[in-house]
Amino acid sequence: MAPALKVEQTVQEWGNGLGVRITSPVAKAAHLSQGVSISVEVVKNGVFLRIVGKPKLSLSQKLKAFDPEQHGGEVMPSKLIGKEII
Repeated sequence: MAPALKVEQTVQEWGNGLGVRITSPVAKAAHLSQGVSISVEVVKNGVFLRIVGKPKLSLSQKLKAFDPEQHGGEVMPSKLIGKEII
């Protein structure tokens, strides 16, 4: 089975460890985004990354994903009262 997307990257020094930068096309194809938890496993011929959780979204990301048609409106709509009346 051929991989859906294959790129070559270079392992580089990152602080006291090593790092590989994941390019945007690879991240999109793998459904990776900032804040996603992953596990890193050493396998026979390399390493294997697996998503293990859902991303922790920032407030701006949550607001961007908000759909007022689906989530908007009042739970118990009523007439304007008190200081709501202009």
